[in-house]
Amino acid sequence: MEDHVIILRLILTFIMALIFGLERQRSHKPIGFGTFIFVSVGSCALAMIAMTVDSNNPFPLLGSIVTGIGFLGAGALIRTTDKIFGFTTAASIWLFAILGLTIGLGQYRVGINLYVIIWTVVLFDHILAKKGIGSYRQKIVVCTNKIIDEGEIIKVLKENGVKKYKLTNLEINKKKGGISSTFLIDGSKERIKKIHKALLTVEWFDSCNIG
Repeated sequence: MEDHVIILRLILTFIMALIFGLERQRSHKPIGFGTFIFVSVGSCALAMIAMTVDSNNPFPLLGSIVTGIGFLGAGALIRTTDKIFGFTTAASIWLFAILGLTIGLGQYRVGINLYVIIWTVVLFDHILAKKGIGSYRQKIVVCTNKIIDEGEIIKVLKENGVKKYKLTNLEINKKKGGISSTFLIDGSKERIKKIHKALLTVEWFDSCNIG
């Protein structure tokens, strides 16, 4: 394989991974641009090596790369008491290994189309997250300054457009005279702000934590 071909494939893979990785890091995802670059460029280099060593049957080496990256992607999953998230990042790491392989094998058309599909999914992912649709739930912990029925809190949520909610935890503090209710709600950032402002107007409200 000629030197200019090797350099072209590595640079193309590097640029694609850099742009996507910077977006992931800007969005405060668990895996940043460095990991995406290392995974994709490394896969690209190994694909070229596999073709050089055994051009007739490079698949055993290529298959082991994809399998190995799957374990790295699993490390991006984050589990909390409420949910598991990071699946998009985990899947994208795996896909960027495949992207590196396709560019390394000289399949530019496949690689570019794969890259376009990845960005399309990520953009739709951002739209859904902003609207609070599907798995994009916000956790809100509401603390009161006196013991009330949790239905009072639910009433405030409903009055401010929350249609889907789940009460995951309820704590009653008799000494301090208040309750702490944890909800998972579907909603956009604008709706969350509206709920926060509404809570400030009720006399039993003490504090809340949104995250």
